[in-house]
Amino acid sequence: MNISVIVPTYNRPGALKKVLDGLVNQTCLPHEIIIADDGSTPETAHMLASYLNRSDVTVHHVWQEDKGFRAARIRNKAILKSTGEYLLLLDGDCIPERHFVGDHLALAEAGCFFQGKRVLVNQKIVDRFDYRAMGSFFKRMAYVITAGVSNGHHVLRIPFFPSYKVEKLSGVRSCNMGIFKKDVTAVNGFNHDFIGWGREDSEFVTRLFRYGLKRKENPFKAICYHLWHGENSRNNLEKNDRILENAAASAAFFCESGLTQLVPDNEPNMKVT
Repeated sequence: MNISVIVPTYNRPGALKKVLDGLVNQTCLPHEIIIADDGSTPETAHMLASYLNRSDVTVHHVWQEDKGFRAARIRNKAILKSTGEYLLLLDGDCIPERHFVGDHLALAEAGCFFQGKRVLVNQKIVDRFDYRAMGSFFKRMAYVITAGVSNGHHVLRIPFFPSYKVEKLSGVRSCNMGIFKKDVTAVNGFNHDFIGWGREDSEFVTRLFRYGLKRKENPFKAICYHLWHGENSRNNLEKNDRILENAAASAAFFCESGLTQLVPDNEPNMKVT
């Protein structure tokens, strides 16, 4: 089964490079990686140049003009670009553990989306932390012991630990999620009405539940390491809360402002000189 990894980013080329290095050093390489760029300056495109020419995995850079925080829209633009049957949603500041793609592949199940877990990399070690930092059990435990990370129990990878299914919104994060592309298409993807940080993931999953999907989890497989950053602006959170409330009160699973708004998509990518 072909896997496409969707990686949103905005003006954090250093963090994005760490994520990409983690992805190209997987025990199981994805079919393609699509960078969903929410209007970054050319510095990001310059950093990506060497990755776009790789022969072992296809890497695409999909960009939109910077008109504020539009993560929902750029994810949808990247999803339309994708060719994989199964999508992994991974944020541009979340470094995947080396079994990440293989674990997601093993955990994929019809009628479900998989909600992965994350380890939080704290500010005091974020600058020196990369995919090599999680290379051995002893390195990972050292970060736990010295409080370099939070959610430290997820550093343990237990391949035989059983997965389970829940139906709840708490803990929903598209920074680590696996889902069949056909299911994303069925609900029309993410809702473009979300501008600014917050609640677009919960609204997306609310509609996935309406559509009939189950939420699958495993605390010890398909783990990523979320790099510390400053808090995003909450200026639009009240409006986003209302959109989520409306979705929760509705029986509909298809959002009007989603993937279909981008077909056909004639918006050009950034030209880098």
